[in-house]
Amino acid sequence: MVDRDAMERGRAIFDPIAERECALPGVDIGRMFGTEGLRIRAKVYAFVVHNGSLVVKLPEKRVGDLAAAGDAEPMVMRGRPRREWAEVTITAGPDRWAALIAEARGFVDEITP
Repeated sequence: MVDRDAMERGRAIFDPIAERECALPGVDIGRMFGTEGLRIRAKVYAFVVHNGSLVVKLPEKRVGDLAAAGDAEPMVMRGRPRREWAEVTITAGPDRWAALIAEARGFVDEITP
């Protein structure tokens, strides 16, 4: 179920970051999991989900480290945790979101031919 208010709050944080990210070479906006997300060379690395949280693609170990520190949780889709996707709440704030989005871009850039 989509929480429209939470989505708006999440987009209010995400959209200015996305605008800056899109100024970088190879970065644009594309579709994934029913929403729009940041992509580098057509591979999605960050987006906002139905509850307003940020989802970023990071190495599996990094997702585990973030979860252990209480900074994020593995994204769960259709009852299954996704190994390389971390979900970060709105309360983490814009600076944390920006840092994790940049980290995710670097990771996906590195693994994308």
